Amino acid sequence: MRASDRAYGSLRADILEWRLPPGTLLAEVEQARRLGISRTPLREALSRLVAEGLAAAHSGRGVVVTGVSLAGVADLFEVRLPLECAAARLAAARRDPAAFDDLAERFEAAGALISSGGTDQHAYYGLVAELDAAIDEAAANPYLVQAQRQLRTHLVRARRLARDNPDRLLASAGEHRQIAEAVARGNAELAAAAVTIHLSNSLHHLQASVPGPLGA
Repeated sequence: MRASDRAYGSLRADILEWRLPPGTLLAEVEQARRLGISRTPLREALSRLVAEGLAAAHSGRGVVVTGVSLAGVADLFEVRLPLECAAARLAAARRDPAAFDDLAERFEAAGALISSGGTDQHAYYGLVAELDAAIDEAAANPYLVQAQRQLRTHLVRARRLARDNPDRLLASAGEHRQIAEAVARGNAELAAAAVTIHLSNSLHHLQASVPGPLGA
């Protein structure tokens, strides 16, 4: 793997996991030393992060991690809703029922992951990603997957705002279970309705729990 690819992957993961929170200055000398690479591949990695919207050039400061604001999250959800509903409808029509039955059962048991916190809670987010991937695969529409890829990158950051609220995460697990069950049954409209309820509740929770912009 090229040094620039390794740097990009490491920085991207740190940003998504909030180890590099919004507003963090990604100083070239410091980051190159931390990642054990020269400044040239680091600049390539930073350029990719800027293109992805995870970082931005800041006059007089260099490159900083972009902020997460309620207005920005609302804009993301506005675009996310029709895309996710379309994917759920297609997945319900083209799915492998057994795969989604299995996911529904795992969400039913997800309370233990959420309650334990730490690594197990991280595994819960992995389960959510598995459902997203299963819907993408079942929908079998590469244009829809491409349209959602960058969107989901930013939604990962927003989703982490709820990680310390077990009650919301437990409710979210139930909503994901309902989505998986509807897809497994092949009920396209029920799947889209379950997605709509989940996204509405998620956005409401974020709006209620976050006072304003996070980061620069």
